[in-house]
Amino acid sequence: MGLLSPTLPDIDLGQWRRLPQLERLKVQVQHWGEHGFGTPAGAYLFYVIKMVAYVLIPLWVISSSTPGLGTLSEIGSWWTQPIVFQKVVLFTVLFEVMGFGCGSGPLTMRFFPPVGGFTYWLRPGTVRLAPWPNKIPLTSGDTRTVGDVVMYAGLLALLIWGLISDGVAGGIGTAGMLAPAVPMAVLVLLVLIGLRDKTIFLAARSDQYFVMIVAFLFPFVDMIIALKLVMLAIWWGAATSKLNHHFPFVVAVMISNSPLLPSTWLKRKLYRNFPDDMRPSTFAKFAAHQGTVIEYVLPAVLIFSMNSTLTTVVLIGMTIFHLFILSTFPAGVPLEWNLFVIGAAWFLFGNYTGSDYSLWNATSIWPYLIVVALIAGIVVGGTKPQWISFLMGMRYYAGNWATNTWILRPGIEERLQAEITKSAPLTKFQLLKLYDEDTAEFMMQKFTAWRSMHSHGRAHMGLISRAVDNREDYVIREGEFIAGSVLGWNFGEGHLHNQQMLEALQRRCHFADGDIRVVMIEGQPMHRKTQSYRIVDAATGLIEEGTVAVSEMITRQSWLDDTGSIPVTVAAPIDVVGQR
Repeated sequence: MGLLSPTLPDIDLGQWRRLPQLERLKVQVQHWGEHGFGTPAGAYLFYVIKMVAYVLIPLWVISSSTPGLGTLSEIGSWWTQPIVFQKVVLFTVLFEVMGFGCGSGPLTMRFFPPVGGFTYWLRPGTVRLAPWPNKIPLTSGDTRTVGDVVMYAGLLALLIWGLISDGVAGGIGTAGMLAPAVPMAVLVLLVLIGLRDKTIFLAARSDQYFVMIVAFLFPFVDMIIALKLVMLAIWWGAATSKLNHHFPFVVAVMISNSPLLPSTWLKRKLYRNFPDDMRPSTFAKFAAHQGTVIEYVLPAVLIFSMNSTLTTVVLIGMTIFHLFILSTFPAGVPLEWNLFVIGAAWFLFGNYTGSDYSLWNATSIWPYLIVVALIAGIVVGGTKPQWISFLMGMRYYAGNWATNTWILRPGIEERLQAEITKSAPLTKFQLLKLYDEDTAEFMMQKFTAWRSMHSHGRAHMGLISRAVDNREDYVIREGEFIAGSVLGWNFGEGHLHNQQMLEALQRRCHFADGDIRVVMIEGQPMHRKTQSYRIVDAATGLIEEGTVAVSEMITRQSWLDDTGSIPVTVAAPIDVVGQR
């Protein structure tokens, strides 16, 4: 595999493109089983450099700009001080909200440039999506204004100010803690921006860092306890969300993509009967359940342990756990997040153990109210997934998310490329700068295959036949990459590329009936055995909605055993033929 050359199957790609869609899909699913996406080696170098920068830049800036700390070479004497952790959180938010963290680089199909983020959000005229545009005053519309740009630039300036500001008295050590004005200003501006554009709010990873910054307003001991509880909620929320039938599919697909696991023999063992039965094997299910147990048990030990030796052993276990996740280069590439979690665990539980920092030693009710709020988010996200982002519901990598498949008439991608204000070309046109048309199209469709390997992906492939007469007449695209090109960020959040974004594009492009159809599937509520779906046309609106049984998804192959359909329960049928 060359530096920029992807690993491709030994087939004629021109002939492959002439196969029916589900046969093309089958080829790619089987190829993924042994080679993952087939990512060029140079892509991994990009991420290694980025991770090194994420670690070294903030440490250098913090050590050189914070009175009371030593030099970078003396890090062992000052890294345990509370202001260091506070500033690392602010830098992480800056890193993420500029677009350098999750959802960046070639593994998310970003090449020219490799990041979205600030290149979009500092540009008036790009698409923005308010969470409640018809309910919150001054948030209607879907076009970024100069005022939006000023607020976003102000957030970047505030984060930089906090990163280089002096500490005030408080905590332990010689450098103090951040003045309360710093986190307060960041929180206020994040809320104001988020009310006008949910994309930026989510890109800042507010599901985690927002509540951590809230904790910075507490007295020192209460802050440490609150931060420990936030970490516990993250781990337990993620573990709880994985108590489903979807997660083994995620694990099989994720490990198959690991560049550090060259053994195709072991990758094949992730599937029941490679290459004919690509459902997760007993081995994949065991690996999935082991991960869930780890996320429950080890954090529980950390939160209650008063023994430094036991705490250290468990911290080593959590470090190995997150390094393994990182090594697979999972979809969305939350690499720096895993590094942050490792560092945060050692900082909070390795340094602040003992009775002085136990859960019962808080001086106020605020740390406990934070965890109540987080639990409420987990409950709402688990029972009403349509109400909030899967990030706020902490359903990380559970395989149970809102997802969308976009079905385009030929030529519509070219219209989106020409008529939408954005800072980067659509994914297809970025790939055409690197590869010939056959290779570029293979890579684009590889992500449709990736989606189909998840449980809900089977439903997507089956619902296409309910959305259009003949799937062979259309271009089928993963909604993530439409959103990435239109909004500047994507990270598995289907609520960013659902009907709201479709309507924003329709207002700009005025598509005809049938030009764009979108299959939208919501996450599975914990108390139900079905997932709801909607089929929407850009011009005419809702075509059909109903539910698909999860049991129907997990028993089929990605290519639907050549049937091209999946049983559904229709809730609101419309004359689909008439709509076409």
